[in-house]
Amino acid sequence: MILGTKARYAVMAMVDLAACAGEKPVKLAEIATRQEIPLAYLEQIFSKLRQHGLVKSVKGPGGGYRLVRVAAETQLSDIIVAVEESMKMTRCESHTKGGCMAAKARCLTHDVWEGLSEHIREYFHAISLEDVCKRRLRHKVMVPFTGVSADGAPLN
Repeated sequence: MILGTKARYAVMAMVDLAACAGEKPVKLAEIATRQEIPLAYLEQIFSKLRQHGLVKSVKGPGGGYRLVRVAAETQLSDIIVAVEESMKMTRCESHTKGGCMAAKARCLTHDVWEGLSEHIREYFHAISLEDVCKRRLRHKVMVPFTGVSADGAPLN
């Protein structure tokens, strides 16, 4: 899985919005300029974020966007799901009972990719907008790589 541009831009824009949260709403044109995101694309993204209840628009001359919830209560996974990005690594469709093989069986590595998908979901769910704004990522969710296999042998 490669996280799509839509999800990356949505996260970047929401972090920008959270960082600029204050008394007045933030204009999309300002976010687009600061984050170097095409405004038309950002408008499409914010339409989805609004539909999912993550942002609200304020009309009028001083209008723009605000977060619906405080930054500490908005997880990155909420944003990614809102813009309809997949966080799965398998070829299998979630709505089918079979697997990704022609005979509808699961491939031998299915559980590996499904496990990775779950870790990705957990990773994005463990990070809030506030965590990103305050740069609390390394201490919160990063697990150091030990460089040894399960049996203790060094990995090169």
